[in-house]
Order: sequence, then structure tokens, then C-alpha cells
Amino acid sequence: MDYMKELNVAITVCDKEGKILQMNDKSQKTNHGDLVGQNVLDCHPEPARTKLVQLMEEHATNAYTIEKNGVKKLIYQTPWYENGEFMGLVEFSLEIPFEMPHYIRKPKME
Repeated sequence: MDYMKELNVAITVCDKEGKILQMNDKSQKTNHGDLVGQNVLDCHPEPARTKLVQLMEEHATNAYTIEKNGVKKLIYQTPWYENGEFMGLVEFSLEIPFEMPHYIRKPKME
């Protein structure tokens, strides 16, 4: 998808064996180059590697925040499917402010 190429969110897509299929520009910059064709498991130390294996086995979602080099990020790893079949994981990495508002939205009453 062309609009994702230059999106200011790092997006990495891997297949169900962990082979990296796609990385947008921000992901390549964040990960110091194009890692397409490599296994995502080889790019992560423990315990992250074990967590990724678990996510792939359980087709689960994982979300957390990190701070690295003075930048806070939201990491969101989630399965992707094709015609209902599990195909792998997508990781979104978004830079977020250290302090950010939180809103509770109430349903509109009819």
C-alpha cells in the first residue's frame, strides 16, 4: 500500500514463520535498514523473541510502551489474516508524547 510507505509510523509485516515480508520507510529507518527476507525472531533478543513465538502460536495481540533514546513509543503487535487464515504478525511502532491526554468517551444517548 503506497500510503503506508511514508507514513510516520513504523510498520513491519512478517509471515507465520517470522519471515519479514514488508517494512515501510519509518520501519527501515528505525531498524537500521531493509530487513525484508530475514526472520523477525533473529532481530529480537530474549525475552522478546519468546514473546513473538508465543504471539504467532496463539495468534494473539501484544501492546506495550517503551522508551529508547529519549523517545517514548507505543508498540502494537497483532495478527493479520487472509480469508480468515492466520498469515503472520504486523508490528506498529508509534512515537507518543511522555504525557498525553486520556479521554473516556460515553456512548451517545438516544
